[in-house]
Amino acid sequence: MSTTRIATWNINSVRLRLPIVRRFVQTYRPDVLCLQEIKCEDGKFPYQDFREMGYPHIEVFGQKSYHGVATVSRVPLAGSERLKWAGKDDTRHLLTRLPGDVEVHNFYVPAGGDEPDPVVNEKFDHKLRFLDEVTAWFAERRTDSARAVVVGDLNIAPHENDVWSHKKLLKVVSHTPIEVARMADWIASHGFHDVVREFVPDTEQLYSWWSYRAKDWDAADKGRRLDHIWVTPALIGAPKGMEVVREARGWGEKPSDHVPIWMDIDLG
Repeated sequence: MSTTRIATWNINSVRLRLPIVRRFVQTYRPDVLCLQEIKCEDGKFPYQDFREMGYPHIEVFGQKSYHGVATVSRVPLAGSERLKWAGKDDTRHLLTRLPGDVEVHNFYVPAGGDEPDPVVNEKFDHKLRFLDEVTAWFAERRTDSARAVVVGDLNIAPHENDVWSHKKLLKVVSHTPIEVARMADWIASHGFHDVVREFVPDTEQLYSWWSYRAKDWDAADKGRRLDHIWVTPALIGAPKGMEVVREARGWGEKPSDHVPIWMDIDLG
């Protein structure tokens, strides 16, 4: 049985952090790497660097200075789509297809600003509208046979053990009840399965993001699990392994505030 390793990472500027991308690729050798917050236009993406790393198949949905997603692959990609949501030109959703008609949805969900009130905070309103539209879109496309993987920085930590303090973060954007409910709706829209929590039960605390504000992120350990991997019902049982690469938060002088997550999956 052969498996495909799919990884996701909010890299927080792909050109700035190429050295740690190389380190990750050399160590963990993903077949497909989905990056978020690449912060560059399509034409300025470091294509040659990724080809030299062994990724000849590259799809980019970029934007100057902000946002942006990219999917690079060792295996051929059978088409791609670039989707926009909630009336914005933001580049936050790249759909690619692997052999065997397996969709890989690479998402960078809006962060939502600081105030969890859509009336006074347009960024939070945008986040909720984004989630509502994406949820409806997946519900309309749902079929029992659909083979799809959703990965990315979804900017919501849904479970109380996905944050360092459930009580203290209930009113903090990314862990509010309204966002958690929206994520539950999205998961239900296609019967998605949370792969990360299949391998690490929700009785254990688990994070993928640590703020730059902490002088010692590791000692403070005030993290959140904002990065996710989901599969559709047709792929339940196909994931064979997973790791949240916590150590990557300390790689180099300028690491990303997110760490990569990889999954090994049997795609038949």
